Amino acid sequence: MVARGTHYFLSRPRRFGKSLFLDTLKELFEGSRELFTGLHAEQHWDWSVRYPVLRLSFGSGILKSPEDLAASMHEQLLAFERAFGLPAELPDARGRLKQLIGKLHDSTGQRVVVLVDEYDKPILDNLTEPDRARVMRDGLRDIYSVLKDADAHLRFVFITGVSKFSKVSLFSGLNNLRDITLSPEYSAICGYTDHDVDSVFAPELDGLDREQIRRWYNGYNWLGEAVYNPFDLLLLFDKREFRSFWFETGTPTFLVDHLAKHRFFTPDLSRLQTTEALLSSFDVDHIEPEALLWQAGYLTLRGVETERSGRQFYHLSYPNSEVEAALNEALLPRYGPEARPAAQARQRLERALYAGDMAGVEAAFPGRLRPFPMTGTATTPSPASRATTQASSTVTSRRSASMPGWKRQPTRGESTWPCAWTNACMSLNSRSSSRCPADGRWNSCRHAATPRSTGNPA
Repeated sequence: MVARGTHYFLSRPRRFGKSLFLDTLKELFEGSRELFTGLHAEQHWDWSVRYPVLRLSFGSGILKSPEDLAASMHEQLLAFERAFGLPAELPDARGRLKQLIGKLHDSTGQRVVVLVDEYDKPILDNLTEPDRARVMRDGLRDIYSVLKDADAHLRFVFITGVSKFSKVSLFSGLNNLRDITLSPEYSAICGYTDHDVDSVFAPELDGLDREQIRRWYNGYNWLGEAVYNPFDLLLLFDKREFRSFWFETGTPTFLVDHLAKHRFFTPDLSRLQTTEALLSSFDVDHIEPEALLWQAGYLTLRGVETERSGRQFYHLSYPNSEVEAALNEALLPRYGPEARPAAQARQRLERALYAGDMAGVEAAFPGRLRPFPMTGTATTPSPASRATTQASSTVTSRRSASMPGWKRQPTRGESTWPCAWTNACMSLNSRSSSRCPADGRWNSCRHAATPRSTGNPA
């Protein structure tokens, strides 16, 4: 990477090791050879040259105003100036940063390395207040413009964050900034691979179901090798239990509110298609739900399809069981049911489904279940089919009634009657290898209730 370019940008979800990666780059450029003893870099890095490194980060605290942003820059620049023995001569952050880069080049004889962590956090922290977010965006753009003006003094630049804000909105003029977010060769640059788990962490696997680890925490992909969420794995090895560790550390309220506002039907999230342009069209004034979910790590890439015209379509889906189950659980209260009754009903429903108890399914939602509306001409359903149509959850019933163009696939030879086991089947399958109560198959039940499309297996 260092030999092939000078300016890089990488977007990855939170807690994927971006900060640690920048720390590693910092130690390499500063010549800390002792930290790499026995590693590949020890024999493949030029330790004879040491570069001055400026590592900026906006990950600490929440910045709510231009004054907060200026104070953060002042604190970081002051630390650099003291460390390198260079006095501050200009009052504004942009001028001080540009001057600092030039002086470091002059005083050390080596061009400067600039590493920026959480470049977008001051904007993301204020997305619920668009006017404030725009002000923060403009302030950051002013700071980052220094990287263009000081290009002659820069040896290497690496910028990381969660989102992929439009290059025009934040990095205007920085034409040599290479975005490696969707480069297959860098797909595993952050996170753990299967090989890492089976080799480095082999001693930790004893007593844990290897396939369950993969199902719960693997699956993040950026058109290359899939990776595990490192935060999840480290806590799994420590706690020895499967939990939604990553999700529990803080799903932005803005994300849940945004999805609820757009009334996303959550099974759709497992089979979305979009273009790279749409995934990258992320700005304060234009936020597509698909882009938000993908960049935040709640959806991942499952493949890419190239049309004859050359246009590419990306297939998105949940990365793993943790994200699918936890995100649906977070969204459920926003779609109507209160948290406690919903949790109790879900428990009763799961028990009834595992037991194949249709009466128990109906009892889980007393007074709330009703047949789904049918479209077109149908054959007369059997009594069993009529009972089955009653088993859909309250959330699905409300959603289907309000969604135009709602269609469901027929099941078991019936032309229009839907399978009411769908959502329950999906809920169970997201947590374990479960047998569909109606279909009898493991993990991939034929029953599907699909809005606005011909549908896919649940």
